[in-house]
Amino acid sequence: MAATATLPRTASAPARRKKFDWGQVRTYVSAVIILVWCLAPAYWMIVTAFRDTGFTFDTSILPTHVTWDNFATVFDESLGNHFGRNLINSVIVAGVTTLVALVVGVFAAYALARLNFRFKFAVMGFILGASMFPGVAIVTPLFQLFTNIGWMGTYQAMIIPDISFTLPLTVYTLTSFFREMPWELEESARIDGCTQGQAFRKVILPLAAPATFTTAILAFIGAWNEFLIASQLSSDATRPVTVAIAYFAGAQPHQEPYTAVMAAGTIVTVPLVILVLVFQRKIVAGLTAGAVK
Repeated sequence: MAATATLPRTASAPARRKKFDWGQVRTYVSAVIILVWCLAPAYWMIVTAFRDTGFTFDTSILPTHVTWDNFATVFDESLGNHFGRNLINSVIVAGVTTLVALVVGVFAAYALARLNFRFKFAVMGFILGASMFPGVAIVTPLFQLFTNIGWMGTYQAMIIPDISFTLPLTVYTLTSFFREMPWELEESARIDGCTQGQAFRKVILPLAAPATFTTAILAFIGAWNEFLIASQLSSDATRPVTVAIAYFAGAQPHQEPYTAVMAAGTIVTVPLVILVLVFQRKIVAGLTAGAVK
């Protein structure tokens, strides 16, 4: 039987050229466009905040005629600006709103997710419906109500409406998380001798920390940025920063202090950006918690 001859290998076959992935290019280009679209106003605000007032309408992209005088104007009380006090007012209003919404929202979300009672779905629908109610529709009734009971210009006149807007978000976010939490964890705690309240405090709440933390940040940002209600119900002593910026006075009389307004906007925005960047991992963990059983 004749041996089969094998042909010698002369050269390796040329490797196939990798096909250019146009889909990946479109993804990156879209991401860059969205990023520029979202960050361009913030960048322009920061650049204008550092410009000299004589070059307010300079169209250069990079900072020119840089000065810190605008930030000094923001805190200059001789001009009628009380920005330091306004910052404290915003912290009080946003902090109390977040605390109350979180405490009430945790218990309400747990009840909606873990307990069975009549009209549970009607209550959930009512909460979601309240979050869709436009704030401009309740400004006049709130103004009349708080005037009659002597609450105009007080902190509670802003905190109570803010709670009505942040509480639905708190309840909805935490309800989704509690609903996906395994029942076995709570049942094991009950078997070990815990009451329902102890199981909630010692088992459920620690596991809900990421979602609770994320909800607290979102509620705080929402209350911090609120303008419509505060612009009508606050006074000079309780005015938050979002409203105070509209009343800023510049160093030059009869001239709109655009650069000082941009400096104040930068001061108000930067802490929120830092807060989100520092705790972004916990925010992402809280938003995705409970998404998968």
